[in-house]
Amino acid sequence: MFESVQTLIDEHRRVQEELSDPAVHADAARAKRVNRRYAELSRIVAAHEAWTAAVDDLEAARELAREDEAFAAEVPALEEGVQAAQERLRRLLIPRDPDDARDVIMEIKAGEGGAESALFAADLLRMYIQYAASKGWKTELLERNESDLGGYKDVQVAIKGSSSDPAQGVWAHLKYEGGVHRVQRVPATESQGRIHTSTTGVLVFPEVDEPEEIHIDQNDLKIDVFRSSGPGGQSVNTTDSAVRITHVPTGIVVSMQNEKSQLQNREAAMRVLRARLLAKQQEELDAAASDARKSQIRGMDRSERIRTYNFPENRIADHRTGFKAYNLDQVMDGALDPIIESAIAADEEARLAAVGSDS
Repeated sequence: MFESVQTLIDEHRRVQEELSDPAVHADAARAKRVNRRYAELSRIVAAHEAWTAAVDDLEAARELAREDEAFAAEVPALEEGVQAAQERLRRLLIPRDPDDARDVIMEIKAGEGGAESALFAADLLRMYIQYAASKGWKTELLERNESDLGGYKDVQVAIKGSSSDPAQGVWAHLKYEGGVHRVQRVPATESQGRIHTSTTGVLVFPEVDEPEEIHIDQNDLKIDVFRSSGPGGQSVNTTDSAVRITHVPTGIVVSMQNEKSQLQNREAAMRVLRARLLAKQQEELDAAASDARKSQIRGMDRSERIRTYNFPENRIADHRTGFKAYNLDQVMDGALDPIIESAIAADEEARLAAVGSDS
């Protein structure tokens, strides 16, 4: 794996030169791609420099220890420093998900449990919005289908980051959230105080940076317009502002009615459609790729139960990584970092093992 470092260092130098070219910054999409690659390579270069410096310090200490035994006491700590620096570099050399730096579109859907599931969908939306705020990310509510009790049958939100570093990307963190989230608690509608189990589904799609990135033939689209509706199906708009777009070749259907303007709803629907087509494209590539290129944590089975939120015990448990904590109240306020970091670490370990088995 380490043999490739010099190639990446050379690429870092070329990308740095590319960033000094005014023509790059005249093309926003190209500038974004180049900046992302530069940020990723900069982390590798810095880690390599730290490793080589640690190796030099260790060799110097060993040389001095041959002449003066007092320096021998420093050797064990320096050896540990070399190992730590080498492990950090090794992890950075794992091939990254090419979508890590992207923003995301998240859809939260009520599942089993009726009204309680819809209420929990609203709780999850709040949790992710709070988490995004803690990261300095921006959120935009694209679409919502409210339930009678104030929850959501279906809600879609766009989450946008501010860093060009793929390791800090929105997708790099939230891609592990897709799946079935199970909640155990006493519903607001329960008069006997009994604990109910409900489920809510979460879908996460990487958002397309530029519309041209995903080619969509307009002849492949079936577009319907209708009047928007609120809880219970009552009409809340007197004009046909709601939009439903069907991508005929794939059967993907996207409906939008959040905005009062038909044009705005259509633009939002196209954003979601492009994101879903990108995700479908990536899933097909993953299916054809070797196991080493697949995420072991972010599977393609969207029916997988990934997490349980147990309110009576204040317990949160991730079924993929084995993570468990008793701070559910904090998690629901957006303290998701430890859970997501456990998924990232587990995925890295699986990728390292896969790379090692191929070498």
